[in-house]
Amino acid sequence: MDSKTAYNFLIDQGTALVTQRNPDSFLMLLDRGKSPLPGQMTSILLALRTLYESVKNTDQLDRRIVRALHLLTFESHKLLETGRKNGVLWSPLLVADVNRLERAVDSIFAGEWVE
Repeated sequence: MDSKTAYNFLIDQGTALVTQRNPDSFLMLLDRGKSPLPGQMTSILLALRTLYESVKNTDQLDRRIVRALHLLTFESHKLLETGRKNGVLWSPLLVADVNRLERAVDSIFAGEWVE
Protein backbone atom coordinates (compact mmCIF):
# COMPACT_ATOMS: atom_id res chain seq x y z
CA MET A 1 0.00 0.00 0.00
CA ASP A 2 1.43 3.40 -0.94
CA SER A 3 1.11 6.48 1.26
CA LYS A 4 -1.56 8.19 -0.87
CA THR A 5 -3.73 5.07 -0.81
CA ALA A 6 -3.22 4.72 2.95
CA TYR A 7 -4.11 8.39 3.49
CA ASN A 8 -7.34 8.15 1.46
CA PHE A 9 -8.29 4.79 2.97
CA LEU A 10 -7.84 6.09 6.53
CA ILE A 11 -9.85 9.22 5.82
CA ASP A 12 -12.65 7.05 4.39
CA GLN A 13 -12.58 4.70 7.38
CA GLY A 14 -12.20 7.41 10.02
CA THR A 15 -14.96 9.69 8.74
CA ALA A 16 -17.40 6.91 7.84
CA LEU A 17 -19.93 7.77 10.55
CA VAL A 18 -19.93 11.39 9.39
CA THR A 19 -20.13 10.78 5.64
CA GLN A 20 -22.30 7.63 5.75
CA ARG A 21 -20.92 6.72 2.29
CA ASN A 22 -19.56 3.25 2.97
CA PRO A 23 -21.90 0.90 4.85
CA ASP A 24 -19.13 -1.71 5.05
CA SER A 25 -16.59 0.60 6.66
CA PHE A 26 -15.11 -0.50 9.97
CA LEU A 27 -16.95 2.07 12.09
CA MET A 28 -20.29 1.57 10.31
CA LEU A 29 -20.08 -2.18 10.98
CA LEU A 30 -19.25 -1.62 14.66
CA ASP A 31 -22.12 0.86 14.85
CA ARG A 32 -24.48 -1.92 13.73
CA GLY A 33 -22.97 -4.34 16.28
CA LYS A 34 -21.14 -6.32 13.60
CA SER A 35 -17.53 -7.41 13.46
CA PRO A 36 -15.23 -6.07 10.73
CA LEU A 37 -15.01 -7.80 7.39
CA PRO A 38 -12.22 -10.39 7.02
CA GLY A 39 -8.93 -8.58 6.49
CA GLN A 40 -10.40 -5.16 7.26
CA MET A 41 -8.48 -4.62 10.50
CA THR A 42 -5.30 -5.85 8.84
CA SER A 43 -5.80 -3.29 6.07
CA ILE A 44 -6.39 -0.51 8.60
CA LEU A 45 -3.30 -1.43 10.61
CA LEU A 46 -1.21 -1.66 7.42
CA ALA A 47 -2.49 1.75 6.30
CA LEU A 48 -1.60 3.21 9.70
CA ARG A 49 1.94 1.81 9.50
CA THR A 50 2.29 3.11 5.93
CA LEU A 51 1.06 6.55 6.97
CA TYR A 52 3.44 6.54 9.93
CA GLU A 53 6.41 5.81 7.65
CA SER A 54 5.43 8.65 5.32
CA VAL A 55 4.99 11.29 8.06
CA LYS A 56 7.38 10.25 10.82
CA ASN A 57 9.91 12.97 9.95
CA THR A 58 7.39 15.79 9.52
CA ASP A 59 6.44 18.33 12.15
CA GLN A 60 2.90 18.97 10.90
CA LEU A 61 -0.02 16.79 9.89
CA ASP A 62 -2.96 17.61 7.66
CA ARG A 63 -6.16 18.40 9.57
CA ARG A 64 -8.21 15.94 7.52
CA ILE A 65 -6.02 12.99 8.45
CA VAL A 66 -5.76 14.10 12.08
CA ARG A 67 -9.54 14.26 12.34
CA ALA A 68 -9.94 10.88 10.64
CA LEU A 69 -7.38 9.26 12.95
CA HIS A 70 -8.99 10.81 16.02
CA LEU A 71 -12.46 9.64 14.97
CA LEU A 72 -11.20 6.17 14.07
CA THR A 73 -9.65 5.71 17.51
CA PHE A 74 -12.30 7.46 19.60
CA GLU A 75 -15.34 6.01 17.82
CA SER A 76 -14.00 2.45 17.69
CA HIS A 77 -13.56 2.39 21.47
CA LYS A 78 -16.92 4.08 22.00
CA LEU A 79 -18.72 1.68 19.66
CA LEU A 80 -17.12 -1.37 21.26
CA GLU A 81 -18.32 -0.19 24.67
CA THR A 82 -21.81 0.64 23.36
CA GLY A 83 -22.03 -2.76 21.71
CA ARG A 84 -20.88 -4.48 24.88
CA LYS A 85 -23.56 -2.62 26.88
CA ASN A 86 -26.13 -3.77 24.31
CA GLY A 87 -25.09 -7.42 24.62
CA VAL A 88 -22.69 -7.72 21.70
CA LEU A 89 -19.94 -10.23 22.44
CA TRP A 90 -16.92 -8.83 20.62
CA SER A 91 -14.06 -11.21 19.93
CA PRO A 92 -11.00 -10.72 22.13
CA LEU A 93 -8.96 -10.42 18.90
CA LEU A 94 -11.07 -7.43 17.80
CA VAL A 95 -10.55 -5.74 21.17
CA ALA A 96 -6.79 -6.34 20.88
CA ASP A 97 -6.82 -5.00 17.30
CA VAL A 98 -8.58 -1.81 18.42
CA ASN A 99 -5.89 -1.36 21.06
CA ARG A 100 -3.24 -1.84 18.34
CA LEU A 101 -5.07 0.74 16.23
CA GLU A 102 -4.89 3.19 19.14
CA ARG A 103 -1.14 2.59 19.61
CA ALA A 104 -0.55 3.06 15.87
CA VAL A 105 -2.41 6.39 15.87
CA ASP A 106 -0.47 7.48 18.94
CA SER A 107 2.74 6.52 17.12
CA ILE A 108 1.77 8.70 14.16
CA PHE A 109 1.12 11.66 16.44
CA ALA A 110 4.31 11.08 18.46
CA GLY A 111 6.60 10.42 15.49
CA GLU A 112 7.92 7.25 17.13
CA TRP A 113 6.50 3.77 16.54
CA VAL A 114 5.13 2.04 19.64
CA GLU A 115 4.54 -1.72 19.40
